[in-house]
Amino acid sequence: MILAERAARLEAEAAAARERAANSSTDALIARLKLEIEKLRRELYGTRSERKARLLDQLEMQLEDLEADATENELAAEAAARATNVAAFQRKRPARQPFPDHLPRERIVVATPESCLCCGSLKLVKLGEDVTETLEVIPRQWKVIQTVRERFSCRECETIAQPPAPFHVIPRGHAGPNLLAMVLFEKYGQHQPLNRQSERYAREGIDLPLSTLADHVGACAAALRPLHSLIEQHVMAAERLHGDDTPVPILAKGMTDTGRAWVYVRDDRPFGGVDPPAVLFQASRDRSGDHPEEHLRGFTGILQADAYAGYNRLLAPDRQPGPIVEALCWAHARRKFFELADIATSRRRGRNAAPISPIAFEAVTRIDKLFDIEREINGIAAEQRLSVRRDRSALLVADLEAWIREHRARLSRHAPVAQAMDYMLRRWDGFARFLGDGRICLTNNAAERSLRGLALGRKAWLFAGSDPGAERAAVIYSLIGTAKLNDVDPQAWLADVLTRIADTPQSRLSELLPWNWRLQHDAHLKAA
Repeated sequence: MILAERAARLEAEAAAARERAANSSTDALIARLKLEIEKLRRELYGTRSERKARLLDQLEMQLEDLEADATENELAAEAAARATNVAAFQRKRPARQPFPDHLPRERIVVATPESCLCCGSLKLVKLGEDVTETLEVIPRQWKVIQTVRERFSCRECETIAQPPAPFHVIPRGHAGPNLLAMVLFEKYGQHQPLNRQSERYAREGIDLPLSTLADHVGACAAALRPLHSLIEQHVMAAERLHGDDTPVPILAKGMTDTGRAWVYVRDDRPFGGVDPPAVLFQASRDRSGDHPEEHLRGFTGILQADAYAGYNRLLAPDRQPGPIVEALCWAHARRKFFELADIATSRRRGRNAAPISPIAFEAVTRIDKLFDIEREINGIAAEQRLSVRRDRSALLVADLEAWIREHRARLSRHAPVAQAMDYMLRRWDGFARFLGDGRICLTNNAAERSLRGLALGRKAWLFAGSDPGAERAAVIYSLIGTAKLNDVDPQAWLADVLTRIADTPQSRLSELLPWNWRLQHDAHLKAA
């Protein structure tokens, strides 16, 4: 009876473990399908709400935990099923994709028996083989490269000759270009402050103090500034720019000042432009309008930005070398209406939520129709974009303006939705300017995407230590951001640039820019 009861208990536990594994697998599958549905909806219909990007991040984090729980419960169910008659749970997983062809393969052949395991015969003939591929990573390996320069003496004239010393980015430095590129990319691309990097290197047995790493960063920034200047020239030569800024705390005496990081993005791909995209960062201690005026002193094209008053001086007719044309961001205008029509947020707030504004909801619906048209014409030539806008968007914009003015006349100036309307009506020419120029985008999202990494990094490094530190960060952010826009691995590019920049003449320095570097790199790979 005891044995029977024990067996029954084990079977019950195994069955319960199997059910837990099945439920965990189902939960993970549901989470994965939800994530895929939301991503497909975003691709097909665009961002339906301002919280969509945050929702996707939450779904991915939830999927991560559920997948881990499902695997753990599956292993527990297998262990419980070994001692019982209960079948082990087999979890359905998505089809595994093959590993990339460019990865090197290491072939390990399992030793075969010399004789037949059944009859002992030595007459074995190979019929084929089964290959199982396992992805593996080699832990980071540190090595010391010894560069030997032999000295020679001439027996005739007793002259001593020796090859020149190799170039080091850091005078009398001992860090190679790959190490320097890794430190730079970890700090500015992965938001890992130098003190955390130093601690990690110490755990690997390498003593690289914080002060040493800081010297490396300063020397690399000085060596890379010529490339930053070339990127600045390329960005400022554009016909149209995206501009934006974000707060960056800068250390001051006993406190921090709210400094600013300014970004200017050149990206002609939405209207079929062939010039490569690039991003330029600048830093300042405050948000004075003097800074964008200085940054854009030679620019005379179209500036896509928000309605920041500091740009007003750039729009003056008597500005030299010429006035800048203002194109405002419809995403900013839509956000003001959306905040008054966000049904999901109101549901979460419950009784304390403000009532949903039907006027704001209607405004969001009308603006979304413009975004639908823009998604259809993204990437085609400017003339074709302009033609579609005149045929389809112009009527929607005219109807929207008439509708806003009609409802605004009935509202108090203190009504929240009236303030959102006034934001657009006071600047209507700037919002409607995209109807007359196919190069103009409907939003300023290109600049906001470039600032996203910096906004995430603030949570890790908290503040810039000084004005030169903020400027140095702007230089490296420009380089890394430009490399990403051109689909170039920033760390590999920085390592190669740091190796070659000293031997590259000033007249050929443009060959090291990310878009030119990528062409050379692809050509070398194809030749190999």
